[in-house]
Amino acid sequence: MKKVFKGVTIGFVAVAFLVIGMVIASNLPFTGTQAGSDSLWSEGTAKAPAGQPVSFADLAQEFSPAVVNVSTATVVQGGQRAMPFGGEESPFREFFGEEFFRRFFGEGQTQPFKKSSLGSGFIINPEGYIVTNNHVVAGADEVVVILETGDEYPAEVKGTDEKTDLALIKIEPKGSLPVCRLGDSDKARVGDWVLAIGNPFGLGHTVTAGIISAKGRELGAGPYDDFIQTDAAINPGNSGGPLFDTAGNVVGINSAIYTRSGGNQGIGFAIPVNLAKAIISQLKEKGAVTRAWLGVMIQSITPDMQEALGLEKRVGALVADVVEDSPAAKAGIVRGDVIISFDGQKVDSQHQLPTMVAYLPVGTKVEVVVLRDGKEKTFNVTLEEMTEETAMAGPSGQPEKMEGDLGLTVQNLTPEMAREKGVDPAEGVVITGIDPASPAVESGLRTGDIILEVDRKPVNDAESLSRILKETSGKGSLLFLVNRDGRTIFLAVKR
Repeated sequence: MKKVFKGVTIGFVAVAFLVIGMVIASNLPFTGTQAGSDSLWSEGTAKAPAGQPVSFADLAQEFSPAVVNVSTATVVQGGQRAMPFGGEESPFREFFGEEFFRRFFGEGQTQPFKKSSLGSGFIINPEGYIVTNNHVVAGADEVVVILETGDEYPAEVKGTDEKTDLALIKIEPKGSLPVCRLGDSDKARVGDWVLAIGNPFGLGHTVTAGIISAKGRELGAGPYDDFIQTDAAINPGNSGGPLFDTAGNVVGINSAIYTRSGGNQGIGFAIPVNLAKAIISQLKEKGAVTRAWLGVMIQSITPDMQEALGLEKRVGALVADVVEDSPAAKAGIVRGDVIISFDGQKVDSQHQLPTMVAYLPVGTKVEVVVLRDGKEKTFNVTLEEMTEETAMAGPSGQPEKMEGDLGLTVQNLTPEMAREKGVDPAEGVVITGIDPASPAVESGLRTGDIILEVDRKPVNDAESLSRILKETSGKGSLLFLVNRDGRTIFLAVKR
């Protein structure tokens, strides 16, 4: 019995020493020892950065007064009057007659009514200039700004820009107003803390916090999509409100949400404040935006296109067409060039280029670097003003089955077909049929497309197309240039 007790005592002491050792070790600074070379993972060594906010209360208290609620009213024509006394099923209808209801209650007639909506905004100038979204005030007959104090002011819309969904409005305050500071959205990083203040569902000056989830998001909203994505709760009514960093600087203007329920699902989007800076100054001065124009139609580069173009990396914007007499055309940029640098900035993807151009004023001289046939070329381009006309500018025989494995049926262009499609009858062949199981379908080719080039070689007729396909039979991917509805695009077709 004593031996057993002695053994238990020794075991207890050993366990105690082990526990004490673990406690001491847990309080020592972790040095990040590397796991064995065959380990499934490596142990981390980085420490959490200092200065993370324990509370957003000070930030919210300081800047909430500079955030406003924006209430709008729009007069809508054609509203139907409500039917009295139970509507069409009312027993009074037979007694009084239809003419009585029509004359005295206006049934069958329409009358205007006011439609109200709510949004947010933030003051950028003590004189009363306020930034919000274009969709908050677009078409409104009345705009009213409500401050945190409850004071209400009628607002004048100084200017709007539909393409970036920005608007500048102004009130005439009784005294000086608190303002928000505009930060640098380029320096904001994915993972940074952000704070949203706004008017969700009419609940004024609601504060929510989260992080920047992503940058450079495309939503299909327009040519200047470059949204900041955040998981800070954003709901209907937050539109136009500010997105702050932890230093109290506005880095974005809350504009959209992704939702299936109508409410927040942790995916909100804000317009980068750097883009807004270039817009709101013009809205103050002119009430509208004058944009620079390069004059190229661009598209993204797929992996198949990368192979067909012989590119080492899948970066840049592929020039699908160049508008005649545009700044790009005057400088020497041609269709098929891949723009990899604009004004000293790398162009990593196609969607970046329109925003880069939009930041610059008309008349700016920029260097544009392109890849042409695997070699870099630099062009000096002077940006011109984009007008409505320049914004819209874009650049016969029997059916014959193509040889090879593309599954295309084409026809030489007749003069009538060329006139109808607005092309030169000596350029290209029209696709009249595609085998549904062919790689041409997967590549995006369509019936009615006019093939202008294959493998950067011009296609003048069906015979030349057949010859090019034979000459390139050893290639795994071919680069097609087609005219579709008056616009040229590149498509990579795998064999």
